[in-house]
Order: sequence, then C-alpha cells, then structure tokens
Amino acid sequence: MPLKNKKIALVHYWLTGMRGGEKVVQSICNIFPDIDIFTLVYDKEKISDAINNHKITTSFIQKLPFAKKKYQNYLPFMPVAVEQFDLSDYDLVISSESGIAKGVLTKPETCHICYCHSPMRYLWNMYFDYMKNEKMGSLKKIFIKWYFNYLRIWDLASASRVDYFVSNSHNVRKRIKKYYSFLSIPDSNFANILIL
Repeated sequence: MPLKNKKIALVHYWLTGMRGGEKVVQSICNIFPDIDIFTLVYDKEKISDAINNHKITTSFIQKLPFAKKKYQNYLPFMPVAVEQFDLSDYDLVISSESGIAKGVLTKPETCHICYCHSPMRYLWNMYFDYMKNEKMGSLKKIFIKWYFNYLRIWDLASASRVDYFVSNSHNVRKRIKKYYSFLSIPDSNFANILIL
C-alpha cells in the first residue's frame, strides 16, 4: 500500500511516561512525521517532545478523576473508550498494543497493523501470578475473575479486527499464535504474523 498522501493514525493504550511502549510510539512518530495519535490517557509533562509535537486525541477516561495517575483502575471502561475513537478518515491505523489499543473500529478498506508488545499478560500467560497478589482484597478478586472472563472474550474479538500483527521477538510471536490461534488458519485473510 503506497503511503504517499495517506492519512495515518497511531493508537496507543496510554501516554503517561516514557517506557518501552512509548519509545516504540516515538520511533513510529519519527517514521511518520504527520501521524495523528489516539490514546486513552495522556500526561504531556511525562512524554517526549517527539510525541507531544503530534496531534493527540484522548478518550473520555482523560476527564475522570485521577486518570493520569490511576488510569489502570479504569480498565473496565477501556474497551468502550477505545471503540469511541473515530478513525473513519484514516487509510492506515497502527495500534501499539499490549492490551486495549487493537480494539479500535475501522472501515473495511482501512488497513490495521498491530505492533503487539504482548497479548494482555494479566489475562493470559500471567493470569494466575496476577491473582496471587496478596495485596488484592477478596471482593476485588471475585470481581476480577468475572470481569477478566469477559475481557478475554473481548480481547479475542478485537484481535480479529487486525489485518497484520507485528512482533519484535519470537516469544511474543508464540504468544500471539497461542492466544489468537483462530487467526492463523492456513490461507486466512484475517492476520499474518511478522517479526521486525
């Protein structure tokens, strides 16, 4: 797909610090200087100028109390929030993903490439480690067990919205193939897995 004169959007789960995922975002911004960014929560003071110089659209979670610091507490709202981003004007959507970002809705003709840092680890390969957290109260654990069951279903559904998965390691590729195995049926038009 020739990218000249194409509108490109980048969706990243949250921009609240410069960790590994945000450094990937910064690299993508360097490649596509006109890219628009969509994110659930944004803290301008903690993000590099290379990212801040782009048009950044946030979700309704940005306006909720303490969102910049306690954004993870709003996990139950995140699937709905990411689906509210209007990407209908974009020709290419790149999601920078380890959770919710790939859940965006795009038109059939829009190409959606997911740079997957990992499928949600707290839902899949590290679920039981996460549930052993002794600081988590009994009531919260009961809620999480029920909610994570729903979130796994949503995660699988949102994986089918991706045209191409890109991973940066063989370990991540294995996780993608394991948890989204329904996408790797031979001759499937849903997804191809690439290694950068």
